[in-house]
Amino acid sequence: MSGGVDSSVAALLLQKQGHHVIGGFMKNWSDEVCDYQATSPNPSLGRRGISECTWRTERRDAMRVAAKLGIEFHTYDFEKEYREQVYEYMLAEYKAGRTPNPDVLCNKYMKFGLFAAKAKELGCEYVATGHYARVTHSKSGSRLFAGKDQNKDQSYFLARLTQDQLKYTLFPIGRLRKAKVRKLAKKHDLHVAGKKDSQGICFVGQVALDDFLGKRIKAQEGNIVNTDSEILGQHKGHMFFTIGQRHGLNLGGVDPFFVVERRADSNELVVAHEGDPALYQSELVAINISETIEGRVSDFIGKKLKARIRYRQELQDCTITSIEKGKAHVEFALPQRAIAPGQFIAWYKGKELLGSGIIQ
Repeated sequence: MSGGVDSSVAALLLQKQGHHVIGGFMKNWSDEVCDYQATSPNPSLGRRGISECTWRTERRDAMRVAAKLGIEFHTYDFEKEYREQVYEYMLAEYKAGRTPNPDVLCNKYMKFGLFAAKAKELGCEYVATGHYARVTHSKSGSRLFAGKDQNKDQSYFLARLTQDQLKYTLFPIGRLRKAKVRKLAKKHDLHVAGKKDSQGICFVGQVALDDFLGKRIKAQEGNIVNTDSEILGQHKGHMFFTIGQRHGLNLGGVDPFFVVERRADSNELVVAHEGDPALYQSELVAINISETIEGRVSDFIGKKLKARIRYRQELQDCTITSIEKGKAHVEFALPQRAIAPGQFIAWYKGKELLGSGIIQ
């Protein structure tokens, strides 16, 4: 229970179904590691700075809901593990010129890793969350599907879950739309009914990413070049940008530039205009393949699939042409804009999520 409306209604629904529900809250990021917030260099963020750091408020909201439902409530401190398994990985990836997705790793290692282990210690049969996704269980295995509300579908963030994790998982609101979730919360007098959705980095909160990284990664000035290696300007560090980014380049001109490549070795940003082919690719290579299905992704080589390379992207037609030495070669029916190394590609057969890989 995160203190938001989704996980609160998930607990409510399970209780209504007759389950014995226990609430659990994770503290993965605390005020103590957000002391820099009052000195944020970005005045538009106000006194609270670059991170809300609201875990105490979120925990209080979760406790109030648990009290309203009359259920047991536990708090777990995973800050050390979060820093080791998610935070440090995120920084290392940015330094290397890649764009990580910490939310995907949060689910694999924190919610359905450490948290699930604590739930088992309490004797729980399942871990339930407020994700907008659907799961089915049978003797032949567990299957993960996109949420019914296409605008809120969060199956992409669950793309690294394995069968060993999925078989102990429930998503009570996966068949509901967000508006219905809020109506249920209001109907049952849950004070979080109108609470805004959380945004930003998983468990850290809403942040200005360049400020957040700037406090942790030393700036290294370098050149901004075009695809012909002509110098157009300077930047303060390639690690503060991502593929497809437009803002912050300060190059001027009528037609905006977009980042098409980050060269960590030479500390260069390569940019191009919107119509430049360098911003689009029809294929990619993915490594560290993970299966969500009971089986192997390699069983789908040569078959027509769907995929997304970032959260909220519409599913794209693609084909896995081969998997060799742990590398999946993927071809898309249409060129994809701003493919970012370090991000995850998630494969689907219809609405079912098959597995994922890290874009190389």
